[in-house]
Amino acid sequence: MSHADDPQGNRRDFLYYATGSAAVVATGAAVWPLVNQMNASADVRALASIRVDVSSVDVGSQLTVLWQGKPVFIRARTDEEIEAARNTPLTDLIDTEARNDNLSAEADASDAHRALSDDGVWLVQIGICTHLGCVPIGQSGDFGGWYCPCHGSHYDTAGRIRKGPAPRNLEIPVAKFVDDTTIELG
Repeated sequence: MSHADDPQGNRRDFLYYATGSAAVVATGAAVWPLVNQMNASADVRALASIRVDVSSVDVGSQLTVLWQGKPVFIRARTDEEIEAARNTPLTDLIDTEARNDNLSAEADASDAHRALSDDGVWLVQIGICTHLGCVPIGQSGDFGGWYCPCHGSHYDTAGRIRKGPAPRNLEIPVAKFVDDTTIELG
């Protein structure tokens, strides 16, 4: 009698396959929660990018929004603020790097590399002092930009550190205009 004709062999083979299949399913069911916990939670995914309507921001004023748990300053700069930022030589700066996530790391801190719009009106930056993480006050300080009263760091109208203990310019997050009045962060 051949193996194919042996009813015991067929039954045994079926039991092997059924047991193996059950083991694979059980292993997958046990491993999936462990793998799935490494995915970002819904609240984190929701904050990965946000859109901000800037139609109500007048020239010379600033809007502060919370993104990824950090304050983000969105400023519509005046012609005077743009001119002051563009006329500052790089040699006068403490930090000569742009710190702009929209550009390469080699970009310098010129105003053109810090402003979001080509005309220089829009400036978007993370509002956390690079010294100890305080939140600077806008339109103040020795250079008319931001001032951190906690330890005396002064930033200019392009968010570049000019005086005080802060070692770096204010960071610029990934940002872009999606239409004339909406900026997307992230």
